[in-house]
Amino acid sequence: MSVTPVPPLDRLGAARVVLARKKKLGLTWDKIAEALGHPVEWSTSALLGQQTLTREQAETAGSLLDLDPDVVDALTLPPVRGAAAVDLTDPLVYRLSEMVQVYGTTISELVREEFGDGIVSAIDFELDLQRVPDPKGDRAVITLNGKFLPYRVW
Repeated sequence: MSVTPVPPLDRLGAARVVLARKKKLGLTWDKIAEALGHPVEWSTSALLGQQTLTREQAETAGSLLDLDPDVVDALTLPPVRGAAAVDLTDPLVYRLSEMVQVYGTTISELVREEFGDGIVSAIDFELDLQRVPDPKGDRAVITLNGKFLPYRVW
């Protein structure tokens, strides 16, 4: 009999398990974030594979979500950031991408005018999502708060 080894679980695989367990247990991201002791935006990003989790944070999530030890281990692996983790077939993610396509050059030009030549960092970064009531339909206010890093002349 031949046995095919199962590859170790990666961060994106762990994220799929987290999503399934969250749904099965009827948990909210707010409840999970409260257990982790971090903002809901960071906690969600971390459990979806985009931030680094300590062993203690992974074990806290594992306990709350009743995760197998291999999933908890996978949550401590280095994050898989960027395109490999993005699902552009998700309508909301696609629209966010469209917003950058439409307004990216405008934002870039305005940042250069205000700060000079450089970038807005996604490393020293915070994300905030707020729901704002509006008579024409509630609005989502998304704040991207990144440190400006000027290009260095050498």
